[in-house]
Amino acid sequence: MRTNSIYAYFCNVLAINTMKARLNLTIEQSLLDEVKKFAAQKKTSVSELVEDYFKVITKPKRKSLLEVLDELPKINIDAHKNLGDLYFEHKMKELKNEQ
Repeated sequence: MRTNSIYAYFCNVLAINTMKARLNLTIEQSLLDEVKKFAAQKKTSVSELVEDYFKVITKPKRKSLLEVLDELPKINIDAHKNLGDLYFEHKMKELKNEQ
């Protein structure tokens, strides 16, 4: 959770203007007490925890490898053919077309 303070440090060093805004939250006192303990254990603040959480939930979702593979065009290959032979035949056709 120290990433927020590291980010703030680099913003100051690089003179990047990061504008902060205030946010008021209403939560149960017992939950706030637990969150404060958690933040203290992580050597961070409740504000940093909330900001980091908001960054996580608003970050664009990356596709999983399976989702990317599902989007690839489907290729009809006979399951009984040897892939090495198919590759060799394809390369031979390419060479003949070049000549």
